Amino acid sequence: MGNHIKTFRIATFNVSMEALNYLPYNKGVSPNPTGQELPQALKSEHPQIKNIAEIIQRVNPDIIVLNEFDRVDQNQGNLSIFIEQFLHQSQQGQKAVHYPYRYQGPVNSGLVSPFDLNHNGRQGQLPQDGYGFGYFLGHYGMALLSKFPIKERQIRTFQRFKWADMPNALAPMHPNTQTPWYEHKVWSQLRLSSKSHWDIPILIGQSTIQLLISHPTPPVFDGPERRNACRNHDEIRFWYDYISTDKCGYIYDDNGHYGGITPEHGFVILGDLNACANEGDGLTGSIQSLLSHPQIIDSKPESLGAKAHSPNNPFAKNHTSDWRMRADYVLPSKPHFTVNASGVFWPSKNSSAHHLVLNRASASDHRLVWLDLTLNQ
Repeated sequence: MGNHIKTFRIATFNVSMEALNYLPYNKGVSPNPTGQELPQALKSEHPQIKNIAEIIQRVNPDIIVLNEFDRVDQNQGNLSIFIEQFLHQSQQGQKAVHYPYRYQGPVNSGLVSPFDLNHNGRQGQLPQDGYGFGYFLGHYGMALLSKFPIKERQIRTFQRFKWADMPNALAPMHPNTQTPWYEHKVWSQLRLSSKSHWDIPILIGQSTIQLLISHPTPPVFDGPERRNACRNHDEIRFWYDYISTDKCGYIYDDNGHYGGITPEHGFVILGDLNACANEGDGLTGSIQSLLSHPQIIDSKPESLGAKAHSPNNPFAKNHTSDWRMRADYVLPSKPHFTVNASGVFWPSKNSSAHHLVLNRASASDHRLVWLDLTLNQ
């Protein structure tokens, strides 16, 4: 791609490659995953992985974020295998896609803490007592694939940012006593990111854009204290503050540098945010604020398949998951970009590609979301 490139396709896809999908079920009960499931699935050319690769080939994004791609090896060998043996190879007659640039950094999921975070009387027990929920280190990881160069030396990660260091953080409380769920020595050490927050600069022609990538925890699977809901809220709020020049001063990255977005660069927020502005059980304030931020373009991608999946739901056309919510987002910045087209890969029943979205076992319980953008810089 030459220096004249200004228009490109960018996507996010929760590929649901976390280990539970590959475990052999015994009467509906599976053992705890160990981290060996994804390598084994890649080796055996699991049909779900082939279908995921086919979806990516059909959409052919220039940049794509993958959520829930386990990071079980520091040299990113599993990611390389997926790219080289699945994306570089035609799936069901689709044209192969090539991503010469990739990034898969460390995450908090499966990183054990010394605390009893779920208050069950036992300390340091995975998955609940991890800095992020996970059965092993790197469970539910994230990855970035790109046809454009990644400016790796300028990547900022926020894996170790402390939740307590966010001003007015939404700390979980015991609902009956209104006392903190986490005692001070625990609260002061907790990390905000359930996986991580990444700011990854990409070079498109002569212009740098910043990809803001994350995968907040689901706002459920907790208790009346709503600790996951609170965390999800603040993981999303992190990006609101990061792109707001009057709010980002408190934010520090893993190298100790403070501050937020580089104002002259365009940015795109990407990932499964596990939140919806008008549906679900989450605390909707932060996602509502983010979508209405004056620097954000929300093109509200939609699909015929989603609308047919929930025909009586007025919000259905924008759903990105088969559990009937909008959870996955591609949000570019004003005035840096023009949105030319957008969509959710959710083929209708009369489509020849419908087999790829029949159920979670087909590929994923999420759908790929894409935007065609023109860079106005």
